[in-house]
Amino acid sequence: MNFSEIERTEWDYIVVGAGSAGCVVANRLSADPKNKVLLVESGGSDKSLYIQMPAATYVKAIGNPKFDWNFDVEPDPTTDGLPKTISRGRVMGGSSSINGMIYIRGFPQDYDGWAEQGNAGWAWKDVLPVFKRQENNQRGASDYHGSGGPLSVSDIRELHPLAPIFIDAAKTTGIPFNDDLNGPQIEGLGYAQATQRKGWRNSSARAFIDPIRGRSNLAILTHATARRLVFSAKRAAGVEVLRRGKIATLKARREVVLSAGAIGSPHLLLASGVGDRKRLEAVGIAVVADNPAVGQNFQDHPGINMTYGISIPTFNDEMVLWKQVLHGANWLFRGRGPGATPDAHIVGFIKSSPNEPIPDIQVHVTPAGYSLAGEGSELVLKESSFTIVVSVCRPRSTGSIDVRSSDPSIPPVIRHRLFEDEDDLARLTKGVEVVRAIVEAAPLKSLVTRAMDQVLHTAAGKVLTDHVRSKARDIAHPSCSVRMGTDGNAALTPDLRVRGVEGVRVADASVMPVVTSGNLNAPCMMIGERCADFILAARQSYLADDVTVNV
Repeated sequence: MNFSEIERTEWDYIVVGAGSAGCVVANRLSADPKNKVLLVESGGSDKSLYIQMPAATYVKAIGNPKFDWNFDVEPDPTTDGLPKTISRGRVMGGSSSINGMIYIRGFPQDYDGWAEQGNAGWAWKDVLPVFKRQENNQRGASDYHGSGGPLSVSDIRELHPLAPIFIDAAKTTGIPFNDDLNGPQIEGLGYAQATQRKGWRNSSARAFIDPIRGRSNLAILTHATARRLVFSAKRAAGVEVLRRGKIATLKARREVVLSAGAIGSPHLLLASGVGDRKRLEAVGIAVVADNPAVGQNFQDHPGINMTYGISIPTFNDEMVLWKQVLHGANWLFRGRGPGATPDAHIVGFIKSSPNEPIPDIQVHVTPAGYSLAGEGSELVLKESSFTIVVSVCRPRSTGSIDVRSSDPSIPPVIRHRLFEDEDDLARLTKGVEVVRAIVEAAPLKSLVTRAMDQVLHTAAGKVLTDHVRSKARDIAHPSCSVRMGTDGNAALTPDLRVRGVEGVRVADASVMPVVTSGNLNAPCMMIGERCADFILAARQSYLADDVTVNV
């Protein structure tokens, strides 16, 4: 279907954003041939080798404007104040096409906490079957895992020799091995599972859209950037998009689902006149609905990199051109080798203090050393090295997403306040100390040649805390900026409807009341599924009522 036909058609559902959640929503809604579904994506195809080849993504896709929004972030006065950027996928698959592919659902307590806040249908007992339904886990079906679903979840094909060494050192310090990071055990470090199939990236687009592209009731519109929602009174009637220099309005008959991410979705709502009345009027946006919660409660996991030199080869040694060619061929024809590696080989959850009831620190260990420049660009080191990312699982601090102008093409204002609550800084500092003990334990200690940040590895007390504050940053897990809830300060209802308007829902990480304890890709795909469940259930109820009325 060409653009002119898409523009003339009245769609039952328009899904804005073909990311982790949006692809799932479009898949599920279009499963009913009676529903005409349009999936709108600002970026283009995900078929580039820079996307499909996992290792290439880190050096060729992240930060590349062809695939990455690369949003500017305001200086954070609670950290070092330097301006930074945050990567978000601008391509089919969204951030699932440029992420580290780590499959982590979070803790059961995360979802039970959502439900305890009044969000019916979001408890662990409600979401676990959804996770299992989506999953095709290499290890097969179990009480915690699914088999035969569209999303391939795989073990790392070739584990780096550093991984078992690090695990053994962690055991020495009392941290248990966790064989299933999404199973019954929460605490401990284990080998990551990734959203991959035979060494290729299995993004949300690849898993949920590619197999159903032939559906006659589904259209996919790429290179179309949503500018704002179009309302008839308070009901969404469509979406205004910019495509190849032309502004057009796409018509929606039933609902618009915003899956543009924790930055894009609140910005779209604000640009459309849904948000805090005073903030909107201040920049000249006509108010459709006064919903002050839109863009507030913005969260991310504050984290820090700990990078060390090591006396065994790591992926840093594979960056010379002839090796890259060799590894590229190995991946292309066999799906193996360093080209197939996910971001981290070890992932897990530890306690910053033995007194914590559940782990409060997440750890990622990558067999490659890199540093983060002040602007956020990743710099792969020349020497054999590895990086440990330490982050706070359940931060208390919040920032905000705001609109900068009445012109929707102007990027949003992104404000992190990573250490607004000093408890987050205290936990991260303690987490650094726990990880330092692992590095100092046998058998790892004898292999480590140096700490790239000596202060981070040796300092104590206020010196360490201040250093952590100056070096910490988000770990690109933006969330919670259009949160659901039953209280007056929630932007959404628990079934993801936007308060104050009709015919609009949100499905992405922005809906979280509180960020989950780990990586966000798996939770976002689950959120997409739940959103589709709510829409289809409401539709069925409407049809049933209609039949009753007409009997």
